[in-house]
Amino acid sequence: MNIATDSFYEKLKYWLVLSRVPGVGTRTFLHLLEQHSPEQLYSESTAALSALGLKSAIIQAIKNPDWTTIDYDLEWLAQENNGVITFNDVNYPSQLKEISDPPPLLFTRGNPELLALPQIAIVGSRNPSSVGIETAFSFAKELSQYGFVITSGLALGIDGASHRGALAAQGYTIAVAGTGLDRVYPARHKELAIEIIKTGLMVSEFPPGTTAKSNHFPRRNRIISGLCQGLLVVEAAIQSGSLITAKMALDQNREVFAIPGSIHNPLARGCNALIREGAKLVETTQDILEELNVVYQEDNEIQPSDMQSKLDLEQQTLLNRVMFSPTSIDFLVENSDLSIESISSMLLILELQGYLEAIAGGCYMRIK
Repeated sequence: MNIATDSFYEKLKYWLVLSRVPGVGTRTFLHLLEQHSPEQLYSESTAALSALGLKSAIIQAIKNPDWTTIDYDLEWLAQENNGVITFNDVNYPSQLKEISDPPPLLFTRGNPELLALPQIAIVGSRNPSSVGIETAFSFAKELSQYGFVITSGLALGIDGASHRGALAAQGYTIAVAGTGLDRVYPARHKELAIEIIKTGLMVSEFPPGTTAKSNHFPRRNRIISGLCQGLLVVEAAIQSGSLITAKMALDQNREVFAIPGSIHNPLARGCNALIREGAKLVETTQDILEELNVVYQEDNEIQPSDMQSKLDLEQQTLLNRVMFSPTSIDFLVENSDLSIESISSMLLILELQGYLEAIAGGCYMRIK
């Protein structure tokens, strides 16, 4: 691909350079998107930019872009398996758009189509017990066998065990990084990252070249919780990043699950505190499946009632765009690259399978 002439990259360069402007954080970027595309923004006058409420330093940076700052980004994106999804892209995960501060850009390595599939996040201590490692591995493996993508943060301990559990089941896993995707943190998980990229996905809001910084990981955590349907905490101390992630998940209206433990175990206190605050106590994967309206048959074969495992990828993607409130066909057409005929056909199939229902006004509403 010739990135110098490709129209996608010609527009993308404005997203990339805007994301590097000092003072333009996530909220400012999203506010600007409500008014202009990044490409349009860079053609505006100083007076027009000032009218948007931008400070003079930001305006000066926009009027004098340093294009050399994104050369490395574009070189990285030209490599196989590397990509980026912008906030306005139809493939941007709908679950993540629901949070208060979704990242304007998502850099990817691997299979980005996994972002459209149902995800369970598993997080916990970086220094877990052997029982915690075994628990995270087995829960990830079983949930992956059922069809969930296992999402975590590639950290040592529980995160790593969760990724490995999904891989052991030959399932899918997503690792959300706190660095640019041209590097792996922690370094000892380099081989694990390579395995994840082969069949799964690594994702980050940070551009290539970004090193690990302490303030990056809380930002990473909101993406982990934002992508998932439910979040499971396995071993966490009272003061831990895992509890911050769990509280983010609660704020984002995600289901939060926690493995209980002994009152004498410091690594159980965080989970026990979450349970006191309303997280669901979990002893088996069935506890999670029941909460998400997924049930076991009496012969112990798992059967979906809320899962999309029997749907093809286009149907799954469309279903993820139908909200639990009235959603018009026009909205679905505008937010996908499908024809109205294809959408109408898929909506009928999804309605017959019990995922959604038609309501007045030519709208549809997701019901599970």
